[in-house]
Amino acid sequence: MRRALELAARGPYGPNPRVGCVLLAPDGTTLGEGWHRGAGTPHAEVAALADARERGAQVRGATAVVTLEPCDHTGRTGPCSVALLDAGVARVLVAVADPNPVAAGGADRLRAAGVDVVTGVLGEQGVEALGAWLPAVRGGRPFVTLKIATSLDGRVAAADGTSRWITSDVARRHAHALRQQVGAIVVGTGTVLLDDPSLTARAVDGSLVEQQPLRVVVGSRDVPPGARLRGPGGELVQVRTHDPARVLAVLHEREVRHVLVEGGPTLAAAFLAAGLVDEVHAYVAPVLLGAGAGAVGDLGITTISQALRLVPNQVLPLGPDVLVVATPQHPPGGPAAPAPRTSTEEEI
Repeated sequence: MRRALELAARGPYGPNPRVGCVLLAPDGTTLGEGWHRGAGTPHAEVAALADARERGAQVRGATAVVTLEPCDHTGRTGPCSVALLDAGVARVLVAVADPNPVAAGGADRLRAAGVDVVTGVLGEQGVEALGAWLPAVRGGRPFVTLKIATSLDGRVAAADGTSRWITSDVARRHAHALRQQVGAIVVGTGTVLLDDPSLTARAVDGSLVEQQPLRVVVGSRDVPPGARLRGPGGELVQVRTHDPARVLAVLHEREVRHVLVEGGPTLAAAFLAAGLVDEVHAYVAPVLLGAGAGAVGDLGITTISQALRLVPNQVLPLGPDVLVVATPQHPPGGPAAPAPRTSTEEEI
């Protein structure tokens, strides 16, 4: 299973899960390996069966070790459960059950046909390998990461509005790596008009990576004709609303699994107040500004007992800066009502 998880990590981020599969002979030798290479390509199980055929291996009676339950539906490819049955696989080990009601059922079909199926093998590692895809499918909306980059005193811009660059190039390279993992980057119209961002994912050498996230602008104002958002990069999508839930619904319809919110304090507050932030990536630089915009706008919190507290999951030094990855924990009674909209959105 550890090898299958390594194979899964080779797959691209996107609407489909990253899955790996290893086929084993009864004596434990490897017959074939495969992973899902992207939408429309063979699933991991089918790829492993093809690999075994190329090696001239006999798979009847073999064990299939798969990071995600074999699918049981026909889309752009056929059911993996049927492919395993047709190949004569006798045993299937699964890390994580498929939460997608459209695709689930493979384990039941295999068991009904007499195949020995074991689930939960290295389950925690399997969940981690699926990343944002799993909670997105379970929750019926994209997984939301809020990214902020602040000075040590919590400012995202100086008093004159300048914000480039608070953090170091090391932190910015890390942020671009995060952009490569998401399906969409979301900002408000205020950010577009103030900072003219490009919202692209770039390699270390500054070139655009092949797979670019959607560039999503929230708000009613138009994106200027000459804006950098209209240049090279991902598709520009404007969602003319100030309701974060509506933004996520639009992106869910487009099969976006992971959203990166990079707007300014107003947009951050809107998503936080709506209870729609699953994870916060806070890049903190050893810089003091003393004045300027704060990282998050008004959350409607008036006393410390109402504070929105976060549980740290990781603290990572990045050159002179520090990245804190944390999960919001909403206080009893749920998130506060969304704060009134202003026009001070700025790119972080």
